[in-house]
Amino acid sequence: MTVKNYFPEDESERVAVDAGLSRKVGAHNDNLMVVEVHFDKGVTAPLHHHPHEQITYVMSGRFEFTIGDETYIVGAGDSLYKQPNIEHGATCLEAGTLLDVFTPRRDDFL
Repeated sequence: MTVKNYFPEDESERVAVDAGLSRKVGAHNDNLMVVEVHFDKGVTAPLHHHPHEQITYVMSGRFEFTIGDETYIVGAGDSLYKQPNIEHGATCLEAGTLLDVFTPRRDDFL
């Protein structure tokens, strides 16, 4: 099996998820994936859950994140952890970009 080590920016396209919300998949293998997520101001990613562990790094913008029964206002440089199957969602308060890391890989994003 050949392992892909390099994922050039121009080989991955930004995909519209919903109005004002798009994502771009970066490097990934079976066990790990990185995804850039772009939000326009006011867009909400509704509460949801999945079996993957997830870390979110805020690259830019401001967001209100709900994870379980806790809510956080976060900005550039902040990061969040979401354990498997925990309800979570976010509302974009100021247009921005998140970097999500999933383990294992989100096959539904490919």
